Amino acid sequence: MNTIDSDLLMLLVPIFVLQGILFLIAMISLIRQESTNGPKWMWALLILLMNPIGAILYFIIGRNNN
Repeated sequence: MNTIDSDLLMLLVPIFVLQGILFLIAMISLIRQESTNGPKWMWALLILLMNPIGAILYFIIGRNNN
């Protein structure tokens, strides 16, 4: 493995770890939330398929803070 590959790997690993943490937090929050702005299945699909944008959108738009 040359230095360019190892440098790129050292840059991407923390990004993937943070993305995974954001995914887990969003899914746990979605499961615990009683009501959301829209159906829960839709938010679950958005979080899963559009990671990390879907998780960010869930925290901005999807949570019902009543």
